[in-house]
Amino acid sequence: MQIQGKAALVTGANRGIGQAFARVLAEHGATVYAAARRPEQITDPGVVPIQLDVTDPATIASAVERIGDLSILVNNAGTAFAASPLTASLDDARRELEVNYLGTWAVTQAFAPTLSHNGGGAVINMLSAASWLALEQAPGYAASKAAQWSLSNAMRLALRSQGTRVLGVHVGYVDTDLSANVDQPKISPEEVARAAIRGLLTGQEEVLVDEFSRQIKSALPNDIAALYSTR
Repeated sequence: MQIQGKAALVTGANRGIGQAFARVLAEHGATVYAAARRPEQITDPGVVPIQLDVTDPATIASAVERIGDLSILVNNAGTAFAASPLTASLDDARRELEVNYLGTWAVTQAFAPTLSHNGGGAVINMLSAASWLALEQAPGYAASKAAQWSLSNAMRLALRSQGTRVLGVHVGYVDTDLSANVDQPKISPEEVARAAIRGLLTGQEEVLVDEFSRQIKSALPNDIAALYSTR
Protein backbone atom coordinates (compact mmCIF):
# COMPACT_ATOMS: atom_id res chain seq x y z
CA MET A 1 0.00 0.00 0.00
CA GLN A 2 1.47 3.32 -1.06
CA ILE A 3 0.77 6.37 1.10
CA GLN A 4 3.03 8.98 -0.50
CA GLY A 5 0.97 11.24 -2.73
CA LYS A 6 -2.37 9.64 -1.79
CA ALA A 7 -5.39 11.39 -0.28
CA ALA A 8 -6.52 10.25 3.16
CA LEU A 9 -9.55 11.13 5.27
CA VAL A 10 -9.51 10.76 9.05
CA THR A 11 -12.76 11.18 10.97
CA GLY A 12 -12.67 12.51 14.52
CA ALA A 13 -9.31 14.11 13.76
CA ASN A 14 -9.50 17.06 16.12
CA ARG A 15 -7.88 15.20 19.04
CA GLY A 16 -6.57 11.92 20.41
CA ILE A 17 -6.11 8.96 18.10
CA GLY A 18 -7.63 10.75 15.12
CA GLN A 19 -5.20 13.64 15.42
CA ALA A 20 -2.33 11.14 15.69
CA PHE A 21 -3.53 9.33 12.55
CA ALA A 22 -3.64 12.62 10.64
CA ARG A 23 -0.12 13.51 11.71
CA VAL A 24 1.37 10.10 10.89
CA LEU A 25 -0.30 9.95 7.47
CA ALA A 26 1.00 13.46 6.71
CA GLU A 27 4.49 12.34 7.73
CA HIS A 28 4.20 9.56 5.14
CA GLY A 29 3.40 12.10 2.43
CA ALA A 30 -0.38 11.81 2.19
CA THR A 31 -2.72 14.71 1.57
CA VAL A 32 -4.73 14.47 4.78
CA TYR A 33 -8.30 15.66 5.18
CA ALA A 34 -8.80 15.97 8.93
CA ALA A 35 -12.51 15.75 9.66
CA ALA A 36 -14.49 16.82 12.70
CA ARG A 37 -17.89 18.22 13.54
CA ARG A 38 -16.09 21.45 14.43
CA PRO A 39 -13.21 21.74 11.95
CA GLU A 40 -12.07 25.03 13.50
CA GLN A 41 -10.62 22.91 16.30
CA ILE A 42 -8.12 21.39 13.86
CA THR A 43 -5.01 23.53 13.83
CA ASP A 44 -2.24 21.12 12.80
CA PRO A 45 -0.21 22.41 9.87
CA GLY A 46 -0.06 20.16 6.84
CA VAL A 47 -3.64 18.87 7.04
CA VAL A 48 -6.85 20.10 5.46
CA PRO A 49 -9.66 20.66 8.01
CA ILE A 50 -13.07 19.51 6.82
CA GLN A 51 -16.47 19.38 8.47
CA LEU A 52 -17.95 15.92 8.80
CA ASP A 53 -20.44 14.53 11.29
CA VAL A 54 -20.62 10.77 10.78
CA THR A 55 -24.29 10.83 11.84
CA ASP A 56 -25.23 13.55 9.33
CA PRO A 57 -25.75 12.35 5.74
CA ALA A 58 -25.50 15.91 4.38
CA THR A 59 -21.99 16.49 5.72
CA ILE A 60 -20.91 13.03 4.54
CA ALA A 61 -22.17 13.77 1.03
CA SER A 62 -20.42 17.13 1.07
CA ALA A 63 -17.14 15.46 2.04
CA VAL A 64 -17.49 12.91 -0.76
CA GLU A 65 -18.01 15.73 -3.24
CA ARG A 66 -15.03 17.68 -1.94
CA ILE A 67 -12.58 14.75 -1.83
CA GLY A 68 -12.57 13.33 -5.31
CA ASP A 69 -9.50 11.13 -5.16
CA LEU A 70 -9.62 9.40 -1.78
CA SER A 71 -7.41 6.34 -1.31
CA ILE A 72 -7.31 5.88 2.48
CA LEU A 73 -10.29 6.20 4.82
CA VAL A 74 -9.73 6.11 8.58
CA ASN A 75 -12.97 5.59 10.51
CA ASN A 76 -11.90 6.89 13.91
CA ALA A 77 -14.77 9.08 15.15
CA GLY A 78 -16.24 7.61 18.32
CA THR A 79 -18.03 8.29 21.56
CA ALA A 80 -18.51 6.52 24.89
CA PHE A 81 -20.60 6.90 28.03
CA ALA A 82 -19.83 5.37 31.41
CA ALA A 83 -22.73 3.75 33.28
CA SER A 84 -23.92 0.43 34.64
CA PRO A 85 -26.16 -1.60 32.31
CA LEU A 86 -28.79 -1.41 35.06
CA THR A 87 -28.90 2.39 35.09
CA ALA A 88 -27.47 3.50 31.72
CA SER A 89 -29.42 5.87 29.51
CA LEU A 90 -30.69 4.09 26.42
CA ASP A 91 -30.42 7.40 24.58
CA ASP A 92 -26.68 7.34 25.32
CA ALA A 93 -26.51 3.76 24.07
CA ARG A 94 -28.27 4.74 20.86
CA ARG A 95 -25.79 7.58 20.40
CA GLU A 96 -22.88 5.14 20.76
CA LEU A 97 -24.39 2.91 18.11
CA GLU A 98 -25.13 5.86 15.83
CA VAL A 99 -21.56 7.17 15.99
CA ASN A 100 -19.36 4.12 16.44
CA TYR A 101 -21.27 1.56 14.39
CA LEU A 102 -23.67 3.24 11.98
CA GLY A 103 -21.32 6.20 11.47
CA THR A 104 -18.57 3.86 10.28
CA TRP A 105 -21.08 2.12 8.03
CA ALA A 106 -22.41 5.36 6.53
CA VAL A 107 -19.01 6.89 5.80
CA THR A 108 -17.57 3.68 4.33
CA GLN A 109 -20.63 3.14 2.17
CA ALA A 110 -20.48 6.71 0.90
CA PHE A 111 -16.78 6.62 0.00
CA ALA A 112 -16.65 3.06 -1.42
CA PRO A 113 -17.24 4.20 -5.04
CA THR A 114 -14.49 6.82 -4.72
CA LEU A 115 -12.06 4.27 -3.34
CA SER A 116 -12.92 1.90 -6.18
CA HIS A 117 -12.43 4.62 -8.78
CA ASN A 118 -8.97 5.34 -7.38
CA GLY A 119 -7.73 1.76 -7.53
CA GLY A 120 -9.22 0.33 -4.35
CA GLY A 121 -7.21 1.84 -1.54
CA ALA A 122 -7.91 0.98 2.07
CA VAL A 123 -10.31 1.46 4.96
CA ILE A 124 -8.90 1.55 8.50
CA ASN A 125 -11.47 1.04 11.26
CA MET A 126 -10.45 2.09 14.76
CA LEU A 127 -11.90 -0.67 16.90
CA SER A 128 -11.09 -1.75 20.46
CA ALA A 129 -10.35 -4.67 22.73
CA ALA A 130 -13.93 -3.94 23.82
CA SER A 131 -14.98 -5.45 20.49
CA TRP A 132 -14.46 -8.78 22.29
CA LEU A 133 -14.82 -7.81 25.97
CA ALA A 134 -18.08 -6.64 27.53
CA LEU A 135 -17.57 -3.77 29.98
CA GLU A 136 -19.84 -3.49 32.99
CA GLN A 137 -19.23 0.25 33.25
CA ALA A 138 -19.48 0.93 29.50
CA PRO A 139 -21.91 -1.63 28.07
CA GLY A 140 -23.14 0.55 25.23
CA TYR A 141 -19.63 1.35 24.08
CA ALA A 142 -18.56 -2.30 24.10
CA ALA A 143 -21.69 -3.37 22.23
CA SER A 144 -21.14 -0.68 19.60
CA LYS A 145 -17.53 -1.81 19.12
CA ALA A 146 -18.60 -5.44 18.80
CA ALA A 147 -21.04 -4.35 16.10
CA GLN A 148 -18.34 -2.26 14.42
CA TRP A 149 -15.99 -5.26 14.39
CA SER A 150 -18.66 -7.43 12.77
CA LEU A 151 -19.30 -4.68 10.23
CA SER A 152 -15.58 -4.43 9.49
CA ASN A 153 -15.48 -8.12 8.64
CA ALA A 154 -18.55 -7.81 6.42
CA MET A 155 -17.10 -4.76 4.69
CA ARG A 156 -13.83 -6.61 4.12
CA LEU A 157 -15.74 -9.27 2.17
CA ALA A 158 -17.89 -6.77 0.30
CA LEU A 159 -15.01 -4.48 -0.72
CA ARG A 160 -12.55 -7.20 -1.67
CA SER A 161 -13.80 -7.42 -5.25
CA GLN A 162 -13.05 -3.74 -5.88
CA GLY A 163 -9.55 -4.03 -4.44
CA THR A 164 -10.25 -2.13 -1.22
CA ARG A 165 -8.55 -3.51 1.87
CA VAL A 166 -10.12 -3.26 5.33
CA LEU A 167 -7.84 -3.07 8.35
CA GLY A 168 -9.26 -3.45 11.86
CA VAL A 169 -7.23 -1.87 14.69
CA HIS A 170 -7.77 -3.12 18.26
CA VAL A 171 -6.27 -1.64 21.40
CA GLY A 172 -6.93 -1.49 25.13
CA TYR A 173 -6.60 1.76 27.05
CA VAL A 174 -5.20 4.79 25.24
CA ASP A 175 -4.21 8.10 26.83
CA THR A 176 -7.06 10.20 25.44
CA ASP A 177 -10.00 12.20 26.79
CA LEU A 178 -12.16 9.10 26.35
CA SER A 179 -10.23 7.20 29.04
CA ALA A 180 -9.24 10.14 31.23
CA ASN A 181 -11.04 8.67 34.25
CA VAL A 182 -9.75 5.11 33.78
CA ASP A 183 -7.04 4.07 36.24
CA GLN A 184 -5.21 1.58 34.02
CA PRO A 185 -1.91 1.54 32.11
CA LYS A 186 -2.34 3.38 28.81
CA ILE A 187 -0.41 3.76 25.60
CA SER A 188 -0.16 6.93 23.55
CA PRO A 189 -2.32 7.80 20.53
CA GLU A 190 0.86 8.02 18.46
CA GLU A 191 1.69 4.37 19.25
CA VAL A 192 -1.75 3.35 18.00
CA ALA A 193 -1.52 5.34 14.77
CA ARG A 194 2.01 4.15 13.95
CA ALA A 195 1.11 0.50 14.61
CA ALA A 196 -1.93 0.83 12.34
CA ILE A 197 0.06 2.41 9.52
CA ARG A 198 2.70 -0.32 9.83
CA GLY A 199 -0.11 -2.84 9.48
CA LEU A 200 -1.40 -1.04 6.42
CA LEU A 201 2.03 -0.97 4.78
CA THR A 202 2.68 -4.65 5.47
CA GLY A 203 -0.67 -5.94 4.23
CA GLN A 204 -2.28 -6.91 7.52
CA GLU A 205 -6.04 -7.16 7.96
CA GLU A 206 -6.00 -6.82 11.74
CA VAL A 207 -3.64 -5.06 14.12
CA LEU A 208 -3.60 -5.83 17.85
CA VAL A 209 -1.68 -2.84 19.13
CA ASP A 210 -0.98 -3.77 22.74
CA GLU A 211 -0.62 -6.79 24.98
CA PHE A 212 -4.07 -6.19 26.50
CA SER A 213 -5.86 -6.57 23.16
CA ARG A 214 -3.79 -9.65 22.33
CA GLN A 215 -4.68 -11.26 25.66
CA ILE A 216 -8.38 -10.56 25.22
CA LYS A 217 -8.53 -12.02 21.73
CA SER A 218 -6.53 -15.09 22.72
CA ALA A 219 -9.11 -15.78 25.45
CA LEU A 220 -12.10 -15.86 23.10
CA PRO A 221 -12.29 -19.66 22.70
CA ASN A 222 -12.97 -19.83 26.45
CA ASP A 223 -14.33 -16.35 26.93
CA ILE A 224 -16.85 -16.95 29.70
CA ALA A 225 -14.37 -18.76 31.94
CA ALA A 226 -11.36 -16.67 30.98
CA LEU A 227 -12.86 -13.19 30.85
CA TYR A 228 -15.92 -13.04 33.08
CA SER A 229 -15.81 -15.58 35.89
CA THR A 230 -13.62 -13.43 38.18
CA ARG A 231 -14.83 -9.96 37.23
